[in-house]
Amino acid sequence: MGNFIKTQTSFADGEVSSDFFANQNLHGLARLENMDIIPGGGLRRRPGLKKISKLPSGARLIHFSVSENETYVLALMNGMARMFRGDSFVQDFFTPWSLNDLELLQYAERIGTMIFVHPNHKPKILSRNNGVFGLTDFAFSSSDGGSNIDMPFMRFEDSENISITITASNNVNHLNTNQDFWTADNVGGHVSLVGKTWLITSYIGPRDVVAVCNGIFTNPNAPVSDWQEAVFSPRRGWPISITFHQDRLVFGGSKSWPGGVWMSCVGDHTNFNVGTGLDDQAIYFTLLSSRRQHICTLVSCENLQILTSQGEWAVSNKPLTPESVDIKMHTTIGCAADRYLPPQEMDGATVFVSNNKQDIRQMVLDDWGQNYKANNLCALAEHMMQTPVDIAYNKTDKKLFVVMSNGNMAVLNRNIALGISGWAHYTTDGYFRAITVSDNDTYVVVERDLEFFLEKFSYDELVDAGNKPYTSLAYGTPIMTSGHNAKYIRITKIIARMNNSKTLFINNMRAVFPTEIYSDDAPAFSGDISMNVLGTLKDMVDSPWEISTNDELPMTVLSITIYGRYQI
Repeated sequence: MGNFIKTQTSFADGEVSSDFFANQNLHGLARLENMDIIPGGGLRRRPGLKKISKLPSGARLIHFSVSENETYVLALMNGMARMFRGDSFVQDFFTPWSLNDLELLQYAERIGTMIFVHPNHKPKILSRNNGVFGLTDFAFSSSDGGSNIDMPFMRFEDSENISITITASNNVNHLNTNQDFWTADNVGGHVSLVGKTWLITSYIGPRDVVAVCNGIFTNPNAPVSDWQEAVFSPRRGWPISITFHQDRLVFGGSKSWPGGVWMSCVGDHTNFNVGTGLDDQAIYFTLLSSRRQHICTLVSCENLQILTSQGEWAVSNKPLTPESVDIKMHTTIGCAADRYLPPQEMDGATVFVSNNKQDIRQMVLDDWGQNYKANNLCALAEHMMQTPVDIAYNKTDKKLFVVMSNGNMAVLNRNIALGISGWAHYTTDGYFRAITVSDNDTYVVVERDLEFFLEKFSYDELVDAGNKPYTSLAYGTPIMTSGHNAKYIRITKIIARMNNSKTLFINNMRAVFPTEIYSDDAPAFSGDISMNVLGTLKDMVDSPWEISTNDELPMTVLSITIYGRYQI
């Protein structure tokens, strides 16, 4: 029989998987729920949730910045969007997207506007006109007096053996093919033919469509085999992903060409005409590897990062020109493809959800600045990744929020300078469904009793939604004594060092604080709270201590010390 004293002064590794319970070098916990890791390594009860507004349905949240001092939160729902500025409602407007469409909707901001892309919908621009926000169609520019539209064109594989004959009937131009080719989905699409752009207006049959030419053309005497189709159209699909990079608008992938990347002319974001390959003209390339590349999303940082379902690519040229596209596949993790989980910029690196949805990866350059690595941010806590459905990073609070399909949330407290990188669970009386960060505030959509609400985290709130308490708790990891696995341990005393606190339960027993702190205007307590406990832990994988509270009071724990006896 021996005595022991164990003190844990840091919880910087947060909740860790049971696979690491025997690792005594970690500053981890067996469970961490509704608590944050503070800069000193201690634990603090998470902020409560302030109710902002009831929503008609579930929603996806997007931050929208019109200017440095004018930001909004968009709640996108089924066919509509609701705008908020701070805690105040601004307006509603109609959208073309269903709730299911929102899973793949991507966006990019530029000078007070936002462009949305979806593989099944024409791109839309959100902007303000006469003080009212609304959506308009994204339109490519035109050249040669309107004869050509500056959209990207290419020859798709299924059109390689197709030639077109232009015929006129009653001043209507028909485009006839030598084989079955056209479908009703070609209506609304464009083709480039005899040096002009044509808009297909009617479907007659698989070999015949009606089209309007944007200019005067000379009808050739023979079928034309040298023609191209617009990359984006109702038949071929629309851009999957979007970003701005080096003053170019960049589209990545489409339904029919998932590995393509199209970049606009410099400073002319509606012009995708590759022209003669001058430095400022448009750029097009396709990702090529031994595996088919499906572009999931684009990220503009120091380099242009292209995240696919198979791996992570980067274009490193500065400046980027048609003749200097240095593209390289750096890692083979793969990004989540079945829904858009927006990559986050954290500590100068790109954070994304992996294709298997079991880990969160951080793309960082190596020490030589040449190659990217994709570090696993949840290597110690992969058990917490339960099918992520949304993600956001609050750089002020240094928290990465990951909403799970089961309605819980995993939160990473990360402060590299202080050695903190630990995960915790957030739960509430209901289900978290969506998240975004705007003006340093973290907004969430919460489902409660089959109703949906926009709420935000606030340190001024000690409960959720005004009247819903939540439990904050932390469990210690199993301990070793004198470097051995003990046969049993008897805990005799537990001491918690508190800071500005008014509540604490130790092993489900209420700790006694000085009586004078409980008046509303009295300062909270800082110091040691001790509790004598007598109990035998027969199962040595159990937590030796538990702290918790569901009181509407502050609680910050700086360290835990346990006293006891053991037998080997």
